[in-house]
Amino acid sequence: MTGNIIGERFVVASFGESHGRCVGVLIDGCPPGIELSEADVQVELDRRRPGQSLVTTTRTEEDRVEILSGVFQGRTTGAPILMLVWNKDVDSRPYEIIRNTPRPGHADYPAYIKYRGFNDYRGGGRFSGRITAGYVMAGAVAKKLLSKLGVEVLAYSLEIGGVRARQLSVDEIRKHRYANEVRCPDFEAAEKMKKVVLEARKQGDSVGGIVECIALNLPIGLGEPVFDSLDSDLAKALFSIPAVKGVEFGRGFEAARLRGSENNDPFILVEEKIKTASNNSGGILGGLSTGEQLVTRIAFKPASSIAKPQKTVDIVEKKETEIVVPGRHDPTVVPRAVPVVEAVVAFVLADHVLRAGLIH
Repeated sequence: MTGNIIGERFVVASFGESHGRCVGVLIDGCPPGIELSEADVQVELDRRRPGQSLVTTTRTEEDRVEILSGVFQGRTTGAPILMLVWNKDVDSRPYEIIRNTPRPGHADYPAYIKYRGFNDYRGGGRFSGRITAGYVMAGAVAKKLLSKLGVEVLAYSLEIGGVRARQLSVDEIRKHRYANEVRCPDFEAAEKMKKVVLEARKQGDSVGGIVECIALNLPIGLGEPVFDSLDSDLAKALFSIPAVKGVEFGRGFEAARLRGSENNDPFILVEEKIKTASNNSGGILGGLSTGEQLVTRIAFKPASSIAKPQKTVDIVEKKETEIVVPGRHDPTVVPRAVPVVEAVVAFVLADHVLRAGLIH
């Protein structure tokens, strides 16, 4: 397997570059008979599409999905599913200008060394957030599969630029996570988040934030310890989203400051079913799902492409210089990352559901 493939039973292969002809995904292992149309996938893609608000890049891609194989008469056939979107609003000229001056915060320099200068550097190539369109396509199929078990995956912007949402109910998250530009169901916090993002853009800068994701109605026992435990696989996949710098489950890093008596989740009986009184574990114990809500938070760094002058090195002339990154960029990646996080969690869960033999 290569670094562009993930999953054992629900296998996702990512392809394409930011300024190449297209980006997309090949899915192998999806069971036959799942209802699936281009409209189902398009709904998800529209949520991450660029150029929709003041808090995202001005690059305007239609991102109209084409399903080229694996679906016949509205249902999956069991054959590999190939989906793509074409890159149309592409302007590579700014990247020719800065070709020899790696952008701070980007993978330009290590990629140049690893691929001996043969990598597609335009728009970041394979390292661009553009490739996550393929992730979302895979997630759309995974969500359809998970719905057969009643599993639901919901993500939202918990924090942007230091502004954090209040504690929210599942119902609020479900109904309002896409109700505003910053994808935060707490409308008061959302307004503050938007102001912070626009101020950063005005200053030629960017901000980071945190996406929280929950999964509901998971069967107990998903996961294959030790190296394919549920949180291991989720963390690996989530770190494959560009700009992710941290992943935690349940109380996460906060648990390091608690005592065992505070962090443990006592078992209780609720209507003759075994539950836990709290969910500090985030729905995973020993790498296995507990049946409680799966709760994970994903930290995104500030977008690396900013309009401020920054120090860099001309790798050809071997001299220090300054760079102002041209092009069209997101002042924060967090709002557009929300559907990407949902998708990634969904296709990891789909893989584990199939590995557990719960869907055929």
